[in-house]
Amino acid sequence: MPVREALDFLLAAARAVDGVEEVDTLAANGRVLAFDQVSGLNVPAADNTQMDGYAVRAADCASGSATLRIAQRIPAGTVGATLEPGTAARIFTGALIPEGADAVVMQEQCEANGDQVTVRHAPQPGEWIRCAGEDIVAGSVILPAGTRLRSQELGLAASVGLARLPVRRRVRVAVFFTGDELAMPGEPLAPGAIYNSNRFTLRGLLENLGCEISDYGIVPDSLQATRDTLRAAAAQHDLIITSGGVSVGEEDHIKPAVEGEGRLNMWQIAVKPGKPLAFGEVNREGGRAFFLGLPGNPVSSFITFLLFVRPFLLRLQGVTGSVQPKAIPLRADFDWTKPDRRNEFLRARINDAGGLDLFPNQGSGVLTSTVWADGLIDNPPGQAIAKGDIVRFIPFASLQY
Repeated sequence: MPVREALDFLLAAARAVDGVEEVDTLAANGRVLAFDQVSGLNVPAADNTQMDGYAVRAADCASGSATLRIAQRIPAGTVGATLEPGTAARIFTGALIPEGADAVVMQEQCEANGDQVTVRHAPQPGEWIRCAGEDIVAGSVILPAGTRLRSQELGLAASVGLARLPVRRRVRVAVFFTGDELAMPGEPLAPGAIYNSNRFTLRGLLENLGCEISDYGIVPDSLQATRDTLRAAAAQHDLIITSGGVSVGEEDHIKPAVEGEGRLNMWQIAVKPGKPLAFGEVNREGGRAFFLGLPGNPVSSFITFLLFVRPFLLRLQGVTGSVQPKAIPLRADFDWTKPDRRNEFLRARINDAGGLDLFPNQGSGVLTSTVWADGLIDNPPGQAIAKGDIVRFIPFASLQY
């Protein structure tokens, strides 16, 4: 299945988890809003100044060199008296504009001498004034349901006094890893064994996305053990993610195990690296858990998570906006003369000249490429690349959170 078609298929199947909880706004980073959030006040609440300077009547300063009496001083957080004609008010950023004033002149355009100030500028009415409701109007929706909360959304919520926010519960994800050859760091390596790097990579990616994780560890290479683990994981989780065992060898038990405990809806994607990606459902009493089986090769596992699992998880979390990877056009500073018939995702990084350099070994087991690179080049099937070509680059920074 082509990459775009596969991703559309996944997202069409995803549904937001049930369950809403209210959390402190300070603790809501990364969560997804369950309901629209409405402001109960105008922002700004009243007209105020954008600058340190002098609040004036614009008509008093029309000459471009007017000398006015400084009648009052208005720091932020205080309310000044009505500004009389022929006077100015010393005012500081954020302070309320006094009645009678209709402009602010920045202090760099003024010359103060005792209780007088010479304004060497002819301001227009409204100059350097933030009007009430200029940013937010009371009663308006400031954050719609389905918004994934970042630092800026939290600041916006706080700016209108929202101390708590209704968010969807965290997605519950079970993970396990197949392969009798796998060992954990700290254990001695038997002949033919390898350390289970995927466990650390995938758990880190899931933690970045704010999931509740249950780790079933390394499962023996047997059909029964795989089925037993799938059944146990489905009971309490929204999504099961596995790594390894999804290919077509005699020791690859994921596909028949999922088919025995539920159904497989999609298997094998026209993507390099990462072809043996599986999607299905595992039955449980009263429902089912989604299943995503990732390849065992570490780069394949990492890339298929970024391209397919992350968008799917965001939909489960209730995100309603775009969740598809966003690419930016950048210049290739290399030649790629032997493209694959599949959609390739090449590890590359941005050089000092603003172009892209390619990691020399694009193998699916070369985990160092994921550390060296800044992101992935989305290269269409059969597409050669020549130096100077503009390619689609997806930064890792936009794929991991």
